[in-house]
Amino acid sequence: MENRAGTNFAVRVSLIAALGGFLFGFETAVISGAEKTIQSLWSLSSGWQGFTVASSLIGTVIGSLIAGVPAQKLGRKKVLLFIALLYLVSAIGCSLTSIWSLFILFRFVGGLAVGASSVVGPMYISEIAPASIRGRLAGSFQLNIVAGIFVAYLTNFLFVDMGEDSWRWMLGVMVVPSLLFAILLRSIPESPRWLWINGREEEAKGIFQKTGDELALEEIQRESTTEHATGAEKLFTRKFRKPILFAVLLAMFNQLAGINAILYYAPRIFEMAGFSQAESYLQPVYIGAANLFFTLLAMTVIDRFGRKKLLIIGSLGMILFLGLTANAFRGDLAGNQYVLIYLIGFIAFFAFSQGAVIWVFIAEIFPNSVRSQGGSLGSFTHWIMAAIISWTFPIIVESSPQGGYYSFLFYTIMMVIHLIFVWRFLPETKGKSLEKIQQELGIQ
Repeated sequence: MENRAGTNFAVRVSLIAALGGFLFGFETAVISGAEKTIQSLWSLSSGWQGFTVASSLIGTVIGSLIAGVPAQKLGRKKVLLFIALLYLVSAIGCSLTSIWSLFILFRFVGGLAVGASSVVGPMYISEIAPASIRGRLAGSFQLNIVAGIFVAYLTNFLFVDMGEDSWRWMLGVMVVPSLLFAILLRSIPESPRWLWINGREEEAKGIFQKTGDELALEEIQRESTTEHATGAEKLFTRKFRKPILFAVLLAMFNQLAGINAILYYAPRIFEMAGFSQAESYLQPVYIGAANLFFTLLAMTVIDRFGRKKLLIIGSLGMILFLGLTANAFRGDLAGNQYVLIYLIGFIAFFAFSQGAVIWVFIAEIFPNSVRSQGGSLGSFTHWIMAAIISWTFPIIVESSPQGGYYSFLFYTIMMVIHLIFVWRFLPETKGKSLEKIQQELGIQ
């Protein structure tokens, strides 16, 4: 049985690990306030502007792809500490450089941190959290992401009137949470499941006892003979086909909703809709607040409603509001105030469903022996799609008066397909131990 002291311990260390999500969200959204200034500063075409914004995502793709290897060999905690250092270097470099190529380099470094964080943070939390609260604790990573997004939009708005170097303040303020993350990480233990599969059973038992998760300890002891006998396993084998398929498709659909196009280009989208420059920096604050509120709401119900039900509800809402946004961009958008309402509606349903579920679900469905590889695969897929969406969005919207319409229509269609995928094929994982989920997927 779980005890209160153990639950409190699991909550504390999980929330510290989840601070990587705050930096993830901040790094993702902060560029929205600086991207038009940067385009003017370095006289960038729409294509090179898309590349400048997406340079972070290129790093994110690589970071997500390679993070699983050191996380498996060195442990989750050491990799999290290195991620904190990368965030710090990126914040200092981006805010101080006046050379475009160096700016790209430091954005790339920040992207490496985001990609690695999206793999290792949820992985660590899922491996230390008791099953009964794992959804909420793993979901705290997403909650921190949206908190970071909200703070980025808020600081962008606060710094926008600080003159020609305002963009440097926008990017440089990330130094503060990066340092805090690095300091707090030193107080958390290593993942007990990583310790166990690396032959350090006594240390693992001590941590399981601290979390009060006796059921997980019993189940991992039953499976220990098989896991130590087989050693390191390869992910791309027939027996892992189901978790691979579910992780890849869910990660793809997460970005095919258009979320990163909205987060990265929010002020530009509102200017397209007829808002003034000052209003275009204020409206994203409302977007970020809605994102934060509905993620909090999702966290309160994810372990009661389950992952699948949230995804279905979210799909229906996203289809509606993306369709309305697409329709709004068909004609003359001057003064079209409804775009803000539509995008807040979309963000609300995204945060309540895909935003809250993706990192929880991907961290849950892979067995211990390949969880780091599976997490990397899901995150890699997610960020490849994010890079494509973010790179192409300014090209599409600047190439045609109807560019906004075609973009949001495409996102709407993708969410219809996503609804069918979730409804017909995706399994439910709520309230089950990681080992039980493995059994139900037919992985022996």
